[in-house]
Amino acid sequence: MTKILLIYTGGTIGMIKNPITGELESFNFKHIHDHVPELNRLNVQIESISFNEPIDSSEMNLEHWRLMSELVDEHYHLFDGFVILHGSDTMAFSASALSFMLQGLKKPIVFTGSQLPIGTIRTDGKENLITAIEIAGMKDSQGEAILQEVAVYFEYSLYRGNRSSKISANQFEAFQSPNYPELAKAGVQIEWQKDRLFRTELSEFKVFTSFKNNVALIRLFPGMNFEFYRSIFADQQVEAIVLETYGSGNAPSDVLFQELVTSFLERGGIVLNITQCGSGAVQQGAYQTSSFFERMGVISGRNLTSEAAITKLMYLLGSTSENIREKLQESLVGEMD
Repeated sequence: MTKILLIYTGGTIGMIKNPITGELESFNFKHIHDHVPELNRLNVQIESISFNEPIDSSEMNLEHWRLMSELVDEHYHLFDGFVILHGSDTMAFSASALSFMLQGLKKPIVFTGSQLPIGTIRTDGKENLITAIEIAGMKDSQGEAILQEVAVYFEYSLYRGNRSSKISANQFEAFQSPNYPELAKAGVQIEWQKDRLFRTELSEFKVFTSFKNNVALIRLFPGMNFEFYRSIFADQQVEAIVLETYGSGNAPSDVLFQELVTSFLERGGIVLNITQCGSGAVQQGAYQTSSFFERMGVISGRNLTSEAAITKLMYLLGSTSENIREKLQESLVGEMD
């Protein structure tokens, strides 16, 4: 029988109303079948493990990513797949981070959560949980896992984790993958798009957790006072800056802004240019307003999401001091085109 490990980190999906106080509190996933009896109908053996203290996803940090990765590593050869239950607010960040941490991955890692607690009548949590487990346990005719990457499942759609972003705080369809089509759609059957699935070229599974968070994120907006950001560009601890620019990678031709970017690059800093648009890609040099970036050596992030751009930089800064610029322009785990 297929074995799936549930890893509960916290979040809305794991909440149930206390019948005495009426307050929402985390329930024990050891008794998951009592709350979701439909799981008994799956031909899957389910075990669970929870963080010692479930956290709100807004508290997510590098240490939690490390813990998730190490739990997968510890149980990798004991289970066929993993479902990580996570608060939706930072789920795309965590899925992106684990896609770089879990190297040589050949088993499914499915993140899911919910907009309503699993203990409420209209919850989306039950469907998300049941289908995420079903997806994590699915194998092809050769007995190999169909999914062999980190993914996000929400409201009938399965997305590549490092291509996903949360787009709604109040709709069940809370996630989208703006620049890469869904990997599967859950209808009457699970409809896979197998030509879109990622397959690693690495032969050995290993975990890398030494991320460096010496990364800053600056989102451009009309009329911004670049003097306020001087300290970020001058801070010697900041090794890389992600710029969320307009459209296809454009920025204002502000003299101070260009001076700050130039001095940061000259001292060895890395500037990664991504679009703040919901979909599309950076095309540096397509317009005069991005030609400065091209001349100075700002790196085009093409169609990276903000979540993937930040976590990719954290991974590269921690893993190597050489060829970072080159690797930023390569797709390492399917995170960009």
